[in-house]
Amino acid sequence: MSETVFTFGGDATQVNPRQKDKTVTGGKGANLAEMAAIGLPVPPGFTIATSECLAYLAGGADFSHALRNDVAVALAHVERTVGKRFGDAADPLLVSVRSGAAVSMPGMMDTVLNLGLNDNTVEGLAATSGDERFAWDSYRRFVQMYSDVVLGLDHGLFEEALEIAKEDRGLSSDTEMQAADWRALVDEFKAIARRELGHEFPQDVNIQLWGAIAAVFDSWDTERAKVYRRLNDIPHDMGTAANVQAMVFGNMGETSATGVAFTRDPSTGEKAYYGEWLVNAQGEDVVAGLRTPQYLTRARREAAGAEKPSMEEAMPAAYGELTAVFDLLEKHYADMQDIEFTVQQGKLWLLQTRSGKRTAKAALKIAVDMVGEGLIDERTAILRVDPMALDQLLHPTLDPDAPRDVLTTGLPASPGAASGRIVLDADTAERWAGRGEKVILVRVETSPEDIHGMHAAAGILTARGGMTSHAAVVARGMGRPCVSGANKVAIAREGRTLTIGHRELREGDVITIDGANGQVMAGEVATIEPELAGDFATLMEWADRHRRMRVRTNAETAADCRMARQFGAEGIGLCRTEHMFFDAARISAVRQMILADDEAGRRKALGTLLPEQRGDFETIFEVMAGLPCTIRLLDPPLHEFLPHGDAEFEDLAEASNVPVEKLRRRAAELHEFNPMLGHRGCRLGITYPEIYEMQARAIFEAACTVRQRSGEAPLPEIMIPLIATRRELQILKALVDQVAEEVFAERGMRVDYLVGTMIELPRAALMAGEIAADAEFFSFGTNDLTQTTLGVSRDDAGRFLAEYVDKGIFARDPFVSLDVDGVGQLVELAAARGRQTRPNIKLGICGEHGGDPASIAFCEQVGLDYISASPYRVPIARLAAAQAALR
Repeated sequence: MSETVFTFGGDATQVNPRQKDKTVTGGKGANLAEMAAIGLPVPPGFTIATSECLAYLAGGADFSHALRNDVAVALAHVERTVGKRFGDAADPLLVSVRSGAAVSMPGMMDTVLNLGLNDNTVEGLAATSGDERFAWDSYRRFVQMYSDVVLGLDHGLFEEALEIAKEDRGLSSDTEMQAADWRALVDEFKAIARRELGHEFPQDVNIQLWGAIAAVFDSWDTERAKVYRRLNDIPHDMGTAANVQAMVFGNMGETSATGVAFTRDPSTGEKAYYGEWLVNAQGEDVVAGLRTPQYLTRARREAAGAEKPSMEEAMPAAYGELTAVFDLLEKHYADMQDIEFTVQQGKLWLLQTRSGKRTAKAALKIAVDMVGEGLIDERTAILRVDPMALDQLLHPTLDPDAPRDVLTTGLPASPGAASGRIVLDADTAERWAGRGEKVILVRVETSPEDIHGMHAAAGILTARGGMTSHAAVVARGMGRPCVSGANKVAIAREGRTLTIGHRELREGDVITIDGANGQVMAGEVATIEPELAGDFATLMEWADRHRRMRVRTNAETAADCRMARQFGAEGIGLCRTEHMFFDAARISAVRQMILADDEAGRRKALGTLLPEQRGDFETIFEVMAGLPCTIRLLDPPLHEFLPHGDAEFEDLAEASNVPVEKLRRRAAELHEFNPMLGHRGCRLGITYPEIYEMQARAIFEAACTVRQRSGEAPLPEIMIPLIATRRELQILKALVDQVAEEVFAERGMRVDYLVGTMIELPRAALMAGEIAADAEFFSFGTNDLTQTTLGVSRDDAGRFLAEYVDKGIFARDPFVSLDVDGVGQLVELAAARGRQTRPNIKLGICGEHGGDPASIAFCEQVGLDYISASPYRVPIARLAAAQAALR
C-alpha cells in the first residue's frame, strides 16, 4: 500500500487512518474518503498526499518514479470502478484534479475539470453520451481551464473569444450555443494556445494529468495563496494535497445540474438549507460567478422574488436525496457543512463537504443552537467560535432610520455594512487603504488574485456571481460586507467609472453597501452602536464560566472605559496618562513644563495640570469603581510633546511669554537621536520627580474623592515604566508612597493601592527576582519588550516584516502575535523569578498581544493572572482566555 497515494470510492471501503489525517490528505481528500466509506454517492478517485507537494516544491518541480507508479495503480482503481479507460478514444475516463489543504482556503488554489479530453476522446464522449453539444462544451471548458491554470495563459483571451462567438451568432447566453458552435470555438481556443505558446495544445492525456498535478502543487506557492495564509495565520509549510477524481457532469442537458449548498444559513446561522444551483452547468460556473445561479429552495426563491425555479421545484427527487445527505453529514461531523454537488442525468453525486465558512453572527447562533439540539456540548461550542471573528459584531451597523439613496439592490452575500470610496481593482484598494482611506472594492466578479484588495477593502460589490461565489465565500470568511450579483452595475475600466442604472459614478466617489439586504447606496449612511445580547451573551456567559484569567482593558477616557465595561472588562490593565497630556486644551501647559529652565518653572506648569489630571482619573475611577486600575506614569520622551512648525512655536511663545528663539534652543537641547531608548519612562521620573509627584497626587486625590462620593473605592495600581534596575523602582516607589501618605493625611481617609512596574526591557526580565522585592505587580509591556528583544522598531518594521513571514523567518508578525520562542522565554523567566521572590505577585500583560488569541494561549500556559486589551477586543480576549483554559 502506498504511503502517499490513497484511493477512495468503489471497492476502497476501508479508510486508512493516515487517510483521515487532514495534514496528510488535506480536508477535501479526508472528507471524500470518509463520505465514500459511509456509503454516500462519491465519484471514485485518489488523493496524493501533502508531503508529495512539499517534496515537489523542494525538489525542483519534479516527481519521483515511485509516485508515478503509485498514481498509475490508483488510476487503474478508478478505471475499474467506472468501467472506462483513461485516454480511450471510444469511451474515455475523464477526471478532475483539485487542490485540498489541511485548512480550507476557498478559491486560493487550482482546479482542472474534464481532463482527458483531446481531439480523439471528444468524439468518443459524444458517441457514448449521445450528446455532441455536451461533449464539445466540455472540451472547450477543458482547453480554456487548462490553458489558464496549467499553461499560464490569460483567461481573458478565451473569455473575449467566447463573447465574440456569441455576438457573431446573435446569442446572449452560453446555453444557446450549439455543438457546431462549440466545435468551432475549440478550434479558436487551440489556435490562441498555439499562438501564445509557440506549440500545440497538449493531446497526450498523461502529459495533461501530470501538468495538472504540478499546477495544483505550484498553486500552494502563488502570491494569492501566500497572502491568504498570512491573513488567516495558516502555516506556510503544510502543502496541499491533489485530488484526482472521476468526472461527473452537470452540463449534460436539462436533467443535469451543479450547485453549492450549506446545511444552515452561513450569514445568519438560521437552521434552513441555503445554497444555489445551475441547470446544465459545471461547478466553476457557480463558484467563479460566471453565471448568476438560481435558489436552492422554494422559500428562498419566493422571499427574493426570483422567477427561475428552485432545485426543490425543478428536481424534487434529487433535491430530496440532497436534504437527506445534509442531515446525515451535519450529524456525522457535528458542524454546519458546505457541500458541492452535481446531478448527472437525474443522479446525485457529492464532490466535497467541509465545515462551512460563516459570519461571526452565524457562528454564534450555530454553536448555541447545536448545544440546544444536543449535537455538541458547551465546551465544544466555546472552542468552535473563532475569537477574532467576534470583531465583526463589535462595530457599528447602519441606522435603520437614516435616509438612504438606494442605487440598486444585489444579493446579500455577506452581512454587515460599509461606506467607502469606490476602487475598481485590488492594487488600488490596497494602496488607498494603506494611506488611511476606507474603500469599497467594485468588480465585475472577484478572482483569487484579488485577495489582497478584498482584505484591504471595507466592503466588496460585484456585478456578477451569487451568494456562494468566490467573492461571497471569501468575504464571509474575512468578515467583510459583500453585495454580489448587482447586475445593474456596469464598470468602464478605461475611464475608471461605473454606471448603476442611470447614475454615473467615478472611482473615488463614496458609496455604502449593506450586506444584510443587498442595497447599494450613494454617499455615506449614518450608523448605530451594536447591541450585544442573545447568542453573543450566552456564549460569553459560557466563556466566563470556563476561563481562569481575568480580562481588563487598555483605556484612558471615560467613554472607552464605559465601552469596555459594556463588553465585560474587569478593570483597567493600562491607562496611558500621556494621552491625557496631548489634549488640545492642555498641550500648552505641558510644553511650558517641558521647556522650563528649572524645577520652579516646571512646578508652576504642573500646578495647572494637576486639577486636569485629577478630573481625568475621577471620571475613570467612577466607571471602574471597585475594580483594579493600572495607571502608567508618564512614559514617552518629552520631545513628542514639543512644537514642530513655526506657528506652534509662535503660539507657545505668546502663551508662555518666552521668546521663540529661547523655545527653539530648548527644543534643540531635548532632541534625541534614538528617543525610544532615550530620556523616557522612569528616567523622566528620576530626573524630574515633580512630574511623577503631580501624577501620583492626582491619582490618590481622585481615588479618595470617588470613594467619598460613591462609597466604593477603585484599586489604583501605579505602574512605573521602563524600569531596568531595582534601584530605579525603589526611588520612585518611595516617592509614590510619600505622596500617598500626604494625600491620605489631608483627606482623612485611605485607599488601597499597589505599586509595580512594566517589564519591557530584557534586563528587567532577567532581574525580575530582584525587582519583585519592591514591585507588587508586573505588567508585561510586550510591545516594547518585543522591540528591545528583537532589536526591531515597530514603526519601521512594516517595510520588511511581511517578507520575513513569507520566508518563514517569523511564523507571524511578532508585533501582532507574541514571539513565544524568544520574547516568550523572557516573559516566562520573569514570571517564574518574580513569583520566587514574591509568591503572590500579580502578573498581567498589557501590550497589543493581550487581544491576540495565540498570545493569550501562551499567557494561560505561563499562568498570568490577567490580560488587557483595547475595549473592542475585550470580548475576543474573554473567549480566547476560555479556549486557552479548555485546551
